[in-house]
Amino acid sequence: MNGSDLLADAFGRIRDEVRDAVAGLDAQQLAIRVDGTSNSVGWLVWHLTRVQDDHVADVAGLEQVWTAGGFADRFALSLPAASIGYGHTTEEVDAVRVADPALLVDYHEAVHDQTVRYLAKITDGDFDRVVDERWEPPVTLGVRLISVVSDDLQHVGQAAFLRGIIERRQS
Repeated sequence: MNGSDLLADAFGRIRDEVRDAVAGLDAQQLAIRVDGTSNSVGWLVWHLTRVQDDHVADVAGLEQVWTAGGFADRFALSLPAASIGYGHTTEEVDAVRVADPALLVDYHEAVHDQTVRYLAKITDGDFDRVVDERWEPPVTLGVRLISVVSDDLQHVGQAAFLRGIIERRQS
């Protein structure tokens, strides 16, 4: 097994957790902010998917699925198309409303597919390529991809936790 295979497995596990976090929830449940200001399940899944889409498209030299796949139009959020959720205010978190939970999963699936197609094209030697010189030390492809996995796992875990709270409150 090589590094690309390991990353594909990690992103596949994230995909599975995203499906589980969203499955059976309706649009209202996806938007619940349990204390009025926390992130919602919908925002967390949208954000982790936007970050993966943005970061992988950047290192792969591809257009983001968000725009190329028409998801920005289908979601019709009142946010700039380039928004990925980083630094969002409470009002911006509120603006991420998902009318159809299936759309959220479809977007993640499309991003996952683009990620896995990209990973299939790289070799272990590619992981040392510098992809971002704005940091010290500069960020390599391997570090960037692991960073995305880490961010995604944290946020999908938060979404699963919130889902459990929502289900307990409504039972």
